[in-house]
Amino acid sequence: MDLSLPAHPSFLLRLVAPGILLSLMGAEYLLQRGAYDAGETAASLALMIVGRALTAIAAGLVGLPMAWVYRHRLFDLPPSLWSAGLLLLVVELCAYWHHRAMHGVAWLWATHAVHHSSTRLNLSAALRFGGGGAATGGFLFYVPPVFLGFPPLAVAATLGVSLIYQYFLHLAAAPPLGTLGLVLNTPAHHHVHHASNAACRDKNFGGALIVFDRLFGTFAEAPAAEKLRYGLAGREPEPSRSLRVAIDGWRDILRGLWQAQTWRERCAAAFGPPR
Repeated sequence: MDLSLPAHPSFLLRLVAPGILLSLMGAEYLLQRGAYDAGETAASLALMIVGRALTAIAAGLVGLPMAWVYRHRLFDLPPSLWSAGLLLLVVELCAYWHHRAMHGVAWLWATHAVHHSSTRLNLSAALRFGGGGAATGGFLFYVPPVFLGFPPLAVAATLGVSLIYQYFLHLAAAPPLGTLGLVLNTPAHHHVHHASNAACRDKNFGGALIVFDRLFGTFAEAPAAEKLRYGLAGREPEPSRSLRVAIDGWRDILRGLWQAQTWRERCAAAFGPPR
């Protein structure tokens, strides 16, 4: 019997990457145990498993519409260094507006709030996310590069590389990166994004790059006289340790829809700012 593993790069990546990420998380725990909480870490790992399953289902749902858009693309863009650089910039721009919308629209925040629910920022918090966001409209933000002529798989791969980079933005200790922070998103910048301090809310939405935050006025440094606090603003920290956080955002929407008296109020409950 042949017990050798398939050598396809994508298969090996899916097989090896989780082990590498968990190993790095374990190393950080050994170095900075005070940055971890057993309950939150366990919840983050459980949410990761559920999120990955929902993301896989969502990917199947959005594959056909993205393929349809690509068939009607504006240009045929040949593979080259300039097109790869352009793809990175376009995907980062789309991701910036997607991330910004997730903080401003209740329907999108319901999924994204899971990622912000941890009261401690570390590599385990990077694994805490609500899956299936693509199927609830997130994929629409990535239609423009496909319509321009970039293959859907290339767009997904570029976004995937950015997400791997963003894993390291959740380091509990933010190493100084100097002038690189003018262009790249850094752990220090992302700490500000996760903080629930009033001065930090809705700041630093960038993925791998921070240039669009600087361009559109959403960049912020950490407040000098305040300790950064993490978790969902206005919520008790305890629920963030349980799996209930996966449905809290949707319960808020349903409650708003139930209480709404007019269609305008119903639209605001689902598509207005998060409550």
